[in-house]
Amino acid sequence: MDETKYGFWFPPDVSTHGVQIDQLIDIVHWFMLILFVGWGMFFVYCLIKYRARPGHTAAYLPPKAQFTKVIEAAVIVVEVLLLFGFSTPVWFRYKNHPPAEKDALVVKLVAEQFAWNFHYAGKDGKFGKASEANMSGDNPLGLDADDPDGKDDITTVNQLHFPVGKDVIVQISSKDVIHSFNIPVLRVKQDAVPGARIPIWFKATQPGHFELACAQLCGLGHYRMRADVLIDTPEEYAKWQAENAPPPAEPATSAAPDNQQPAPQK
Repeated sequence: MDETKYGFWFPPDVSTHGVQIDQLIDIVHWFMLILFVGWGMFFVYCLIKYRARPGHTAAYLPPKAQFTKVIEAAVIVVEVLLLFGFSTPVWFRYKNHPPAEKDALVVKLVAEQFAWNFHYAGKDGKFGKASEANMSGDNPLGLDADDPDGKDDITTVNQLHFPVGKDVIVQISSKDVIHSFNIPVLRVKQDAVPGARIPIWFKATQPGHFELACAQLCGLGHYRMRADVLIDTPEEYAKWQAENAPPPAEPATSAAPDNQQPAPQK
């Protein structure tokens, strides 16, 4: 897949909830534009009206109390409207309706300096056990090699695969410092906090090759904390699972029966 080209405006939106967020950003920017133009016109008016010229002297008097109260009231009304009229409903619509895990693809993520480690359950739908005690350079997720539930699990580094049109839940954690899981095209961003596992969810509306980047300064190698986000068609995702699934364990060779006589030596 070719990487999506990002333009000078918003990144492309490929999420089911991104429209509401983009509309909210538009509202805030329009408000700021009106405020900027209004204050700019007021400044120009003051520069002209109160410019220094013969016959005029400066009057150092405080503004009228009534005018001040009107400005303060207007600011309060606008801030309350932005927070409770626009922002809070968008937040509630997204955060209060998580998908059910039984109907979603669940991916566990462990962030570290400086990589993203992803863990997928295998065909049995069960994650293998993992613990911090098992974490090492060769085992960044701390998987238990003896756990039968983990024999068919899939792990990737800096590569997130999921199918289009399916709810995805990513359970985010960190093994060292605070990182930030940020996929602009999906309009999701969540800090990865050591000692906590925080879920975040989304659903993609179109396939493509995008980017995940760390949005929290996490050390000298922060610039390297990037990962490929590959939104596959269902067929592509099934093929990827099949190609990356661990090979089945070979059955143990049975010992020779006790009553079997050794071959005669020549």
